[in-house]
Amino acid sequence: MSKKCILVTGGAGFIGSNFIAQIVRSTELVVVNLDKLTYAGNLATVAQFAATEQQIFVRGDIGDRILIDGLLDRYQPQAIVNFAAETHVDRSIDGPASFIETNINGTFNLLESARQYWQKLTAAAQAEFRFLHISTDEVFGSLTASEPAFTELTPYSPNSPYSASKASSDHLVRAYFHTYNLPTLITNCSNNYGPYQFPEKLIPLMILNAFAGKPLPVYGDGQNVRDWLYVEDHCTAIALVLAQGTPGETYNVGGNAERDNLWLVNQLCAILDELLPASPHCPHSQLIQFVKDRPGHDRRYAIDFTKLQQQLGWEPQEDINSGLRRTVQWYIDNQAWCDTVTTDKYQQQRLGVGV
Repeated sequence: MSKKCILVTGGAGFIGSNFIAQIVRSTELVVVNLDKLTYAGNLATVAQFAATEQQIFVRGDIGDRILIDGLLDRYQPQAIVNFAAETHVDRSIDGPASFIETNINGTFNLLESARQYWQKLTAAAQAEFRFLHISTDEVFGSLTASEPAFTELTPYSPNSPYSASKASSDHLVRAYFHTYNLPTLITNCSNNYGPYQFPEKLIPLMILNAFAGKPLPVYGDGQNVRDWLYVEDHCTAIALVLAQGTPGETYNVGGNAERDNLWLVNQLCAILDELLPASPHCPHSQLIQFVKDRPGHDRRYAIDFTKLQQQLGWEPQEDINSGLRRTVQWYIDNQAWCDTVTTDKYQQQRLGVGV
């Protein structure tokens, strides 16, 4: 290809699609977008950049070795950014097999293809190539209220099939750097929120349930704490790590916004009350219902992103209040997208929420 290219896996999902949109807006890179289009990936999400020649969409699975090898051979990407993953904790409890298949076996397959592709490149192209793996803070386990935030040196201690599968994939990526010298990078992020998030996650689920006057289910006592990261800030961090990160290194990406779930849901309700004052469901907080906690529910996550801040100069630009307001407004303005991605694909009548 005449233009430089990157391969993005899982680019029709929440974070991947926001990352591609940012790349298309800010660079001339061609993006080969590979997505299996499972329940959380949808062509309606890809539509935001489908008209541009910078994005080449391919429907497929990272477990398909022949497909991956063919894409690498045809497009000769200078980087692979791996967003492809099963990510919902509740789903991993109900059916862990798909998490093992995609998050572990799929990542292994992608690494093998990348290794063989990279070994055939010229020395200059090898030096430029990067394999960036997107991971989660959940691999570190759970914190008490008084424990310090996760750093890149925090031991892994996953507590769900989802987080265990992501921890396994992280270890594989690390091993391919140390064993084969494949220039890999890993980012571990806190809870993302923002446009195009599939409506089984806490924030979009609460917004859409509130629209419809449905219960807002909160696990346990609502005091589980998460660090919230606006997705556009996360994508900026990913692009920075891809461009300037040191191969073999891991970088934590956090939002500097620890909040408990009950505070978050009440804040969403307050924003909805303000933006939709004529709603028959005001005050929306009356819809909150506490439900039985899920098994192995981690109490607190917190990310220390000092390394990313000091070494690469990144910090989040969106605070939690402005980010939530932007997010609620986006879902108000894009209810057609929500209807499209949930039709026949998502059983919304669940008692729990995935955070």
